[in-house]
Amino acid sequence: MLPTAPLVVRPLRSPPTLRWRVPGSKSITNRALPLAALADGTSTLRGVLHSDDTRYMRGALEALGIPIRDAGPTTLEVDGGRHRLRAPGQDLFVGNSGTTVRFLTALAALVDGPVTLVGDAHMAKRPISDLVDGLRQLGVTIDCPTGCPPLTVHGGRLPGGSLSMRGDRSSQYFSALLMAGPVAEGAIAIRVERGLVSRPYVDVTCRMIADFGGRVDSSPDAFFVHPIARYVPRTYDVEPDASSASYAFAVAAATGGTVTVPDLGRGALQGDYQFVDLLARAGATVERGDDETTVRGALALHGVDADMHHISDTVMTMAALAVLADGPTTIRNVANIRIKETDRLAATVTELTRLGQEVTYGEDWLRIEPRPVRPAVVHCYGDHRIAMSFAVLGLARPGVTIEDPACVAKTYPTFWDDFAACYRAVGEAPPF
Repeated sequence: MLPTAPLVVRPLRSPPTLRWRVPGSKSITNRALPLAALADGTSTLRGVLHSDDTRYMRGALEALGIPIRDAGPTTLEVDGGRHRLRAPGQDLFVGNSGTTVRFLTALAALVDGPVTLVGDAHMAKRPISDLVDGLRQLGVTIDCPTGCPPLTVHGGRLPGGSLSMRGDRSSQYFSALLMAGPVAEGAIAIRVERGLVSRPYVDVTCRMIADFGGRVDSSPDAFFVHPIARYVPRTYDVEPDASSASYAFAVAAATGGTVTVPDLGRGALQGDYQFVDLLARAGATVERGDDETTVRGALALHGVDADMHHISDTVMTMAALAVLADGPTTIRNVANIRIKETDRLAATVTELTRLGQEVTYGEDWLRIEPRPVRPAVVHCYGDHRIAMSFAVLGLARPGVTIEDPACVAKTYPTFWDDFAACYRAVGEAPPF
């Protein structure tokens, strides 16, 4: 059961050595589900993540007429096919799940009838107008008065054609169109304006589309989606979440310990696996195997100057580690994190300052000059990544309290259980 009261993180007395099994990737799970939903037949998805975000995706697809069954603790069977899709009898609630609202906005164009997607108060502030405009360029009718959810898609057909979208705000707009695109009425050509943020996530999307029988050709500034008769059902294995693994790897770097994450190796699909390269630059030792990765902390961490444009979900992890470095850390080119679950750049600056750090920042960067930690309660803003990142800092320095530990349920409901293993690894009882 998730802790609900503010959680005081106690520093470890000695460096831990442990294997940390990270749950399945949220990004891959929430791509596999709609792809399986569009495939004609039954797909088996193994290693899926069960979290708030993936439950919203599953529930919405079921409401759209797609049967989904539990076939094991982390296995789902999906009876897919576009012919199963139907307009739901009520609004689809997606909480604050960005992947769910964006991916289903495009998929809803294939549904005969209106589909309304609504979220919580945070979601009502998250822009989606770029994707809405892209779909409108193809002839899809969408009501979206504020440029943020709620929105209503009046679907039934997804024409082929050409469109352009700005790519500097969210790669998920492109992934949404790419996944729905193969079963459109014709080929779709998408031009990228202003560069594409988090390109590795779109590369994952293209790889998974191919795994389910589709085809997307790409260049640095364009995508071409080939039409197919149908997606092909299959058995698909979801690899561990590389963004979540950043906290396990960061524990090793922060404490001087050794942490091995199994089933996530040098062939990982997810771009956030590149976070271990930053840890190596900061002084940690990284061993990449075919089916596991080990990080060993050093006696001292060094500050780095890093462009984290393509691995922006790990910005908060790196920012928390910066407090422990022997010099300043600069994180650049991350304006896109301002439209995540919260304005992550502003939130990170605020919480680091609350903890006594010297921080300067601009629209797309921040620089952290490490200072002694001043005890404080870290406000989470309903953002799971803030809670988990600053919890890692608490293992190395006293004075860190996490205000809202339960918010990790969004992507990593078992985080605190796995985090507690760090204490048990050194013979201590967890403080929660």
